[in-house]
Amino acid sequence: MTDHGPQPVERQLPTEEARDLLALVRDLVQREIGPTAAEEEEAGRFPREVFRLLSASGLLALPYAEEFGGGGQPYEVYLQVLEELAAARLTVGLGVSVHTLACHALAGYGTKEQQAEHLPAMLGGGLLGAYCLSEPSSGSDAASLRTRATRDGDTWTIEGTKAWITHGGIADFYTVLARTGGEGAHGITAFLVPGDAPGLSAAAPERKMGMKGSPTAQLHFDGVRVADARRIGEEGQGFAIALSALDSGRLGIAACAIGVAQSALDEALAFTAGRQQFGRPIADFQGLRFMLADMAAQIEAGRALYLAAARLRDAGLPFSKQAAMAKLFCTDAAMRVTVDAVQLLGGYGYTADFPAERYMREAKVLQIVEGTNQIQRMVIARHLAGPESR
Repeated sequence: MTDHGPQPVERQLPTEEARDLLALVRDLVQREIGPTAAEEEEAGRFPREVFRLLSASGLLALPYAEEFGGGGQPYEVYLQVLEELAAARLTVGLGVSVHTLACHALAGYGTKEQQAEHLPAMLGGGLLGAYCLSEPSSGSDAASLRTRATRDGDTWTIEGTKAWITHGGIADFYTVLARTGGEGAHGITAFLVPGDAPGLSAAAPERKMGMKGSPTAQLHFDGVRVADARRIGEEGQGFAIALSALDSGRLGIAACAIGVAQSALDEALAFTAGRQQFGRPIADFQGLRFMLADMAAQIEAGRALYLAAARLRDAGLPFSKQAAMAKLFCTDAAMRVTVDAVQLLGGYGYTADFPAERYMREAKVLQIVEGTNQIQRMVIARHLAGPESR
């Protein structure tokens, strides 16, 4: 067998500027993220300095308008940057996706005055955001959330608990969905809450099987007062804003999943090319070659699916169904690919001396976050067959 190992991903990028951007990202990954990823994940350290560097480099603002300090890049490019970051360390890639999600409401639904006041710092000022929709008793059924905001003149008081918040307790700002009216989806409003607001506190981070470097925590709102000037959109519009954000966020998760899967395939390729058994590299054996081929095919298919959805978004066309398909397929593919990578490494794959086991643990959460894959199937089916009969 010819000694073939991992090769850089061949990307179809729309402009020379985008190609330069990807080269910058790859250089940053090799210098600042990849070398310490395994050690920092094992220690549970959050790479805040890396996020400051990403902010200073314009990489926390890529899909937003240049008018407010954004990168003005199409989603087609932003998602491929995200994939490269996640391939190096999922804590970083998913963190950028969550920050982008947290900025979505203000960028898409805020007034010009709100955007001018807050977006430059959120996009390029070294700040880190978080998104607060889920609660202990409302995960997939997000419209049943109980956190309540009560108005008193020009101020709102927020009471309640949010759960499963990525960057919970360390974020500089939170996009918070709270109930301001009656039950159901139409009684929810969005707010931009400072991370240091009095009455806002975080529980101890969850103890997770993967992504140990990324804090996930409950947030407690105990009489948190927020000016009406920090309300985003109209009263009662919050759930529609949340769903709009999640459509884009699901593409971010899909890209992260392909990044993790690509790293797992690269690890398996390098190992099987170098591991000798029965006098030849184990990558010579047909059973293992077929596994590698299947892994590569799933990754390429997932990448094509998320990019097709991104191009619809960039063209201003509906993409909700395709976003759900991309999130579903890419995260399921990442789970299969990472499990196979562990198998291809044999006993070594089950040890922490090699990154394959970390990729497998990290892939699992991607099937859960921003709508479980069972929810994605419900979304897709509704587009195909209409709403369920009651």
